[in-house]
Amino acid sequence: MATDIVAQLADSLASTGVGEGELSYKGEGRKLDDAKSVEEMVKEIQDFKGLQALRLEGNTVGVEAAQAIAKALETKSDLKCCYWSDMFTGRLRSEIPPSLNSLGDALMLAGARLTVLDLSDNAFGPDGVKGIERLLKSKACHTLQELRLNNCGMGIGGGKILAASLIHCHKKSSADGAPLSLKVFVAGRNRLENDGATVLAQAFQLMGSLEEVHMPQNGINHAGVTALATAMQHNTGLRILNLNDNTFTEKGGIAMAKALKHLRSIQVINFGDCLVRPAGAKAIAETVSGGLPILKELNLSFCEITEEAALIVAQAVKDKEQLEKLDLNGNCLGVHGCRALKDTMEAMNMSELLGSLSDDEGEADDEDEDEDEEDVDEEEVEEEEEEEEEEEEDEEESSVSKLSTPVISSRPPDVSSFLSFPSPDKLLKLGAKRALMIEQQVDVTDVTKTAEAFLKIASVYKEENNEVKNAVLESIDNLLKKAFLSPSFQGISFVSSLLVLLGLIKSEDKVKPVLMVPGHLHVLEHVVQQEYFPKENVTVLEAFLSR
Repeated sequence: MATDIVAQLADSLASTGVGEGELSYKGEGRKLDDAKSVEEMVKEIQDFKGLQALRLEGNTVGVEAAQAIAKALETKSDLKCCYWSDMFTGRLRSEIPPSLNSLGDALMLAGARLTVLDLSDNAFGPDGVKGIERLLKSKACHTLQELRLNNCGMGIGGGKILAASLIHCHKKSSADGAPLSLKVFVAGRNRLENDGATVLAQAFQLMGSLEEVHMPQNGINHAGVTALATAMQHNTGLRILNLNDNTFTEKGGIAMAKALKHLRSIQVINFGDCLVRPAGAKAIAETVSGGLPILKELNLSFCEITEEAALIVAQAVKDKEQLEKLDLNGNCLGVHGCRALKDTMEAMNMSELLGSLSDDEGEADDEDEDEDEEDVDEEEVEEEEEEEEEEEEDEEESSVSKLSTPVISSRPPDVSSFLSFPSPDKLLKLGAKRALMIEQQVDVTDVTKTAEAFLKIASVYKEENNEVKNAVLESIDNLLKKAFLSPSFQGISFVSSLLVLLGLIKSEDKVKPVLMVPGHLHVLEHVVQQEYFPKENVTVLEAFLSR
């Protein structure tokens, strides 16, 4: 039976070895305190020939355990990918730097050449960055392509250490004839603020190789945004720029608009909740209108944009043939403005691309007068905000000075945020209506988008966590029911898109396959048993997955 085959594959992927060259202990929740607790793991690492990727996410590693694992890595010269997010929960802050130093030293001793280093969701602060400083400056990172440090609490100090390390690495690798060409940089929710963003901008400008930059929720104001804008001009291959929930104001918005003129490869611009205001939105619209030929998504939600500016933005995307979404929710349009915006998009035959306007703040009162007052007091307001952030940070650090725990944002994530960076925590925080919200967000008339959404939701599945498990399955069922019950939905095309995205069949277009994880097959095992899933599609899945 097809379901048996899918179940077997799910069980196989859930076991230790996942994929060629990869050893995974992801999400096993192991408490690894000392050398004895990792004896089995160490042996498996030592015996694994040609180890290229090691996944330790979702376990908690102490100093002695890290040293033992490091010893096993000293001979693994083929290692390229270190997926080490969420690895120190519950550990003392003082434990983390020596643990990271041990692991980093082992990689250097082995002569490894890393392409991926993921240490996200480890709230290690500036000291944690010191723990990877030697590694980042070494030859092991001359080949680094992806650096993921999301939600690590680095702060300004950590940002400065990180920037200096990247600059050093670039100079040394350039001297060796192969400059550091980092492509993906992720550092959301790190309290980098203006100073941290500014020094990192120097590193970005030096490299000039970035394709994705994700730095949401960092307390960056227009000074830091302007520095980043200048740096982005030198990264002409940039495809995704996510600076959600920072404070651009008009100055930052205009600076970023100028930078975007140099980025003809940009596909996703996420400036949601960045307070670009009307002038910033108009400047960005002018850039969009005059270039950015392959733009797919523009997010200017919750930015205090008025009706006039919103309509200018809408007109700017008129000829963007690859556009998939325009998000202007949460602005100051009012009932008339929302209607006018919808009519404008409909007149351009693009109404289906406009995101929800359900959180519109209503038409601004005395707009011009208010803006003048805001411009006068902007610096003062920003100083007050920075002081408040510093006070909050001091309180936070005093309460977690000994334990490493993930920093949680007070703002609940929206569906776009979850689908951009899926995580179990974000899915649960969407609340009881998550399934309906996801269904409304995903365009089920597009089989590729539906398949992409399926894989993103399924990726956070946790067999051992019933709350997450049920949330994933409920969301998947709701989405696929709507899709398969739609008369225009091509079920076999959906399955084909799924197989292409998983890298199991080739496409005429260049499609980068996603990394298959146990959650994908666990959820498939569930889906093929549901009444809404056509039996003929099960046969197709069986033919490819049984390989």
